[in-house]
Amino acid sequence: MTFQVTVQPSGRQFTCEEGEAVLTAAIRAGVGLPYGCKNGACGSCRGKLLEGSVTHGVHQVRALSAADEEKGFSLFCCAHPHSDIVIEAREVLGVGEFPIKKLPTRVAKLDRVADDVTIVSLQLPANERLQYKAGQYIEFLLKDGKRRSYSMANAPHTDEHVSLHIRHMPGGLFTDHVFNTMKERDILRIEGPLGTFFLREDSTKPMVLLASGTGFAPIKAIIEHATHQKTTRPMLLYWGGRRPKDLYMHALCEEWARTLPSFKYVPVISHALPEDGWTGRSGFVHHAVMQDFPDLSAYQVYACGTPAMVEAATRDFVAQCGLPEEEFYADSFTSEADLAKV
Repeated sequence: MTFQVTVQPSGRQFTCEEGEAVLTAAIRAGVGLPYGCKNGACGSCRGKLLEGSVTHGVHQVRALSAADEEKGFSLFCCAHPHSDIVIEAREVLGVGEFPIKKLPTRVAKLDRVADDVTIVSLQLPANERLQYKAGQYIEFLLKDGKRRSYSMANAPHTDEHVSLHIRHMPGGLFTDHVFNTMKERDILRIEGPLGTFFLREDSTKPMVLLASGTGFAPIKAIIEHATHQKTTRPMLLYWGGRRPKDLYMHALCEEWARTLPSFKYVPVISHALPEDGWTGRSGFVHHAVMQDFPDLSAYQVYACGTPAMVEAATRDFVAQCGLPEEEFYADSFTSEADLAKV
């Protein structure tokens, strides 16, 4: 049995198989519902159910509470229709522009840039090219059927290799493998491009780019792409870490600040130790943005990092700084621990 899904306000329609999640069907149909983790953890695909009925699979309460569900909200990555449904969601244009592919890749290089961060460079087959938008991600297809998601850290025009910034999560099945046993020339399977976090090139608004930890990866791709496109839009990067060593490409950001006329860089450290000798900005990275820009009504914000940072930034920027909700674009980096709670 199939059900029809109608998206408002666009009026777009697609079919969803019985037992299939709404988001899965939308991706297959090339309909751009916003999403991130696809696992009920980040809440990026949340919208409203206007007509019909769905059952939600397992998910985190912070992504969709029982009270929110009673108010008509739905989490489309785990919502399974029981009838034709009408949903309300902010569609993302351009999502279906490039085909989603499953490809073999070879590990071309492993570069340890911090105690707990490795840059993994992947080589695609000679006759294949992965087209994507700056900010999107790929998924590794693991042998046990599980998947792991990582944002591409290089702009689409520099596609000789696909570059990923991977932080070690001790005890994590995949990151333990990356840090302990992965070798150059290993073969891995990936699927992509995925995600609705990417640079909106139809805007002329200045951009606040907000990153915590390895959330810098897709932000880096966006900066490189915007620079390649010779954008004149101001770009203001706020990169936060617990300690200075967490800003593992600090020198590159400083170089951008010296050489790009429309670029500004503000590093922010939350838990510096005396031996770090840190003299820069301190505290939560999104608070630094609010101190510098109490009025964000004329800006776009691109935020990527921990769920706590992304949630706090969207709440505070909209409520306290006047940022239009539709101008906040985010990718919440859910970990294996986050997904284990689902």
